[in-house]
Amino acid sequence: MRTAIVHEWLVTYAGSERVAEQMLRLYPDADLFSLVEFLPADLKFFIQHKPVKTSFLQRFPFANPHFRNYLPLMPLAIEQFDLSDYDLVLSSHHAVAKGVITRADQLHISYVHTPVRYAWDLQQQYLKGARLDRGLKAGLTQLILHYLRLWDLASAHRVDHFIANSRYVARRIRKTYRRSAQVIYPPVAVDRFVPAMQRDEFYFVLSRFVPYKRVDLIVAAFTEMGLPLVVVGDGGDRAYLKSIAGTNVTILSHQPEATVIDLMQRCKAFVFAAAEDFGISIVEAQAAGAPVIAYGKGGATETVIPHQTGILFADQTVQSLIEAVQFFESRSQQFHPEKLRQHAVQFSPDRFQQEFSGYIDRKWTEFQRKDALQY
Repeated sequence: MRTAIVHEWLVTYAGSERVAEQMLRLYPDADLFSLVEFLPADLKFFIQHKPVKTSFLQRFPFANPHFRNYLPLMPLAIEQFDLSDYDLVLSSHHAVAKGVITRADQLHISYVHTPVRYAWDLQQQYLKGARLDRGLKAGLTQLILHYLRLWDLASAHRVDHFIANSRYVARRIRKTYRRSAQVIYPPVAVDRFVPAMQRDEFYFVLSRFVPYKRVDLIVAAFTEMGLPLVVVGDGGDRAYLKSIAGTNVTILSHQPEATVIDLMQRCKAFVFAAAEDFGISIVEAQAAGAPVIAYGKGGATETVIPHQTGILFADQTVQSLIEAVQFFESRSQQFHPEKLRQHAVQFSPDRFQQEFSGYIDRKWTEFQRKDALQY
């Protein structure tokens, strides 16, 4: 079974890359395709130091680090990959990867982290966050997103089977593409964490500083309450977050992995205010023994057990979060780090490999059987 793995872009090692890493472990002889590859040498371990077949965008001016500026060309670029030599194509999709072109005698299975957020349900939020909700530049951006939606919908028909990383994403796939999807939760490296039985008094946030993550909501709520909060991350909202933060809020830039693990293992609770597709950091927090206080929408509803591993707040508002934190403060002793970790273990890489390989094997067998019946 000659296999190709298609990933959008290889520039960092985050959630979607961890899925691609496990795909490569399951199919070590697979060839790897990506629009661009700008991984630093110390991160190439997760692609097993494989050569990467890239698109014409790799050679464009300023593609590193501004490859996202070429979004209008990405559908064209992904369609130029020659996958004619492969029996099985696995795409790791959150933007355009599922749009690769395959033949009827090839099986294409797409693992979807999310339908393109900024083209569909989060378009208005992204445009406002980037100050592109009015003016000529805004009109051009909206036209590009309109084109991307048309292409995204058309290219969904190129996929034989969809896998979603959560039930929340499966519902969005149904809404956007009118297709069903098998849910297989992504792998979480739970073994990196050892829960501390005695927790410190500070609350912890680990996030990119972009509008839809709603870190501003968390900072505003904790500034009002006066409780100690440590925030780690980077992004365009850094200056704004610092401007609204009280003296009880510490905002740090990107930290080494060892520092993040230490903070996660010691914090009183982990706070999360976004409607995330899955939310790997939420599971990591539980693996570290940290109760989670999260917005009760999206992937958090599938990974947090209310009043057992965390608290879910109903509205994406400062007041709703404050009420959730106050409720947690009155009951913080009922959350046991070891029980939180036991819950998180079910999202381990071993579980992902077993479910993913079993699904691929079943679909490949079905595909071969249907192909044989035609002759």
